[in-house]
Amino acid sequence: MNETTKALMKIVTGVEGDLEGAYNIREDSGCAARHSTELVKIESKTDQPGIDITIAPGAKESVFIPAFVTHGEITDLVYNDFFIGEGADITIIAGCGVHSDDHGDAVHNGIHRFFIGKDARVLYVEKHVGTGVGTGKRSINPVTEVEVGENGYMEMDTTQIKNVDSTVRTTNAVLLKGAKLVIRERLMTDGDQLAETNFRVEMNGEDSSVDLVSRSVARGNSKQTLYSNIEGNAKCSGHSECDAIIMDYATVNAVPGLLANNIDAALIHEAAIGKIAGEQIMKLKTLGLTEAEAEERIVNGFLK
Repeated sequence: MNETTKALMKIVTGVEGDLEGAYNIREDSGCAARHSTELVKIESKTDQPGIDITIAPGAKESVFIPAFVTHGEITDLVYNDFFIGEGADITIIAGCGVHSDDHGDAVHNGIHRFFIGKDARVLYVEKHVGTGVGTGKRSINPVTEVEVGENGYMEMDTTQIKNVDSTVRTTNAVLLKGAKLVIRERLMTDGDQLAETNFRVEMNGEDSSVDLVSRSVARGNSKQTLYSNIEGNAKCSGHSECDAIIMDYATVNAVPGLLANNIDAALIHEAAIGKIAGEQIMKLKTLGLTEAEAEERIVNGFLK
């Protein structure tokens, strides 16, 4: 791994030094390091760039699959498939860092597919970040396809709060009987950055459920759009919530969609977009903070 990858690794994974357990580190469209375990096998695809991750039934492990672009003039594309065995309990630390100190664009496009077995549980943590002082754009476009098996559970914790110029984030999920999906998205844009999020969840199994919460902050001249679509095709429950703070000259567009195709489908959507309340700023200023410090404290608390 080069030095830029090492620095991005700490930001994305929270780990400094060597990783433990199963991992695959992608650097500039190639594999920088890989390790499988007895219960987690990571193998290269033979027909396209990417890897297959096969997790044994009943396994309880952590898997790291970060990807990095460390200079301009790179457009990385990767396909990663996860096959998660029945009753497994897995934490997957993903995420991507894109870095450019030159005039070239640094782009990462990742397509991840999850096939989650019966009674399996998955925590998927994905953090995206851009770094570097070059004029090239830093772009990350993740696509996540999920199928949660009977009584399975998946929690997605996704964060993008720094220096990504353009992103289109797409998540499509299908839930079978008793399956549950929890999504927590945190997003911040600034300057002229653009961000689009697309959620689509189909609840096809009886007693399936989804709880989707997106929190975002839009600063500068940035633009954000959120599409949230939940479809209930059986007795199920779905909740979608979009909360956004808008600042400066930014724009935020929240487009909810609920489709009930079953009389016992209970679907709810909530949305709130607004500026930081003046009384919140005043209260913090009385404690000795400047206005800028007060705004930063509120924003950090909102996205926490």
